[in-house]
Amino acid sequence: MTATETKAGDKRPGQKVMTMLEAITDALRTEMQNDDRVVVFGEDVGKKGGVFGATMGLHEQFGEQRCFDTPLSECGIVGTAVGMAVYGLRPVAEIQFLDFIYPAFDQIVSEAAKMRYRSGGEYTCPMVIRSPYGGGIRGGHYHSQSSEAYFCHTPGLKVVIPSTPADAKGLLISSIRDEDPVVFLEPKRIYRHGKGDVPLGEHVVALGKARIARAGNDVTILCYGAMVPVCEQAADAVAGRSIEILDLRTLVPLDEQAVVDSVRKTGRCVIVQEAPKTCGYGAELAAIVAEKCIEYLEGPVVRVTGFDTPFPYALEHLYMPDSKRVLAGIDKTFHW
Repeated sequence: MTATETKAGDKRPGQKVMTMLEAITDALRTEMQNDDRVVVFGEDVGKKGGVFGATMGLHEQFGEQRCFDTPLSECGIVGTAVGMAVYGLRPVAEIQFLDFIYPAFDQIVSEAAKMRYRSGGEYTCPMVIRSPYGGGIRGGHYHSQSSEAYFCHTPGLKVVIPSTPADAKGLLISSIRDEDPVVFLEPKRIYRHGKGDVPLGEHVVALGKARIARAGNDVTILCYGAMVPVCEQAADAVAGRSIEILDLRTLVPLDEQAVVDSVRKTGRCVIVQEAPKTCGYGAELAAIVAEKCIEYLEGPVVRVTGFDTPFPYALEHLYMPDSKRVLAGIDKTFHW
């Protein structure tokens, strides 16, 4: 179901089994080879290759002018990216953990997101902010947050979250080529867990297109990022129910038609997110379903989420949704 596009006349050179982390590195390398305007920078992304190794080897291959370390200043990193983008480069800035992005919040929502509008379309801001997000590595409350809703709320930003290695590469390449700023969030919990076939060379997954991770007829599960394999595990454990899993892939722009079509088909909807429940992205999904699918619903729209607390360290396994909580959500849509 992955939407793959190639340039006319290109021949796909095959595939390789990769982790998500390897696919992200491959995407960066591919675009740096294809377009000398692409520059990669952030804390420790140069010789060290990033805290998770996502930029490993790029400094050696492309040199310090195109893959370099920055001072420990998220505001400076993003502000530099905005300036580069306006003047014709294609910057890919890494924020080491999404939890660290808040010092750069004003640069993102007041500058990058507003550039096209405030200039009357004279300037665009083609830049990508990559950042690992979410729990699963016992990082505690300063290394485990899922704050995607902050950015989804800001007009002018695109928000992308892959769940498979192939999508990680294809969506990242699309994000780098996009004319608007993209917040590209990487579920670090599944960086190295699970591998998949990833096309080599040119591989583009269109932004704004959801993926049917599993087709079904009885219940729709809406999810993204690290929650996709959790939902797949839950679907495997369901007896006598046909579960459809819709991997959103991009939160903004949202493939709203895919959401509506799936829920109208199944008549039931479970929304799974790792972020806290109140005002999370799942609330927007629930509102869309209520507005456009209410006459098709045969049970309540159920949200399975993190809790409205700081992300815990010792109780991480209780905070994050697991297959048992997803199964309980599915059951609630039938017995309410």
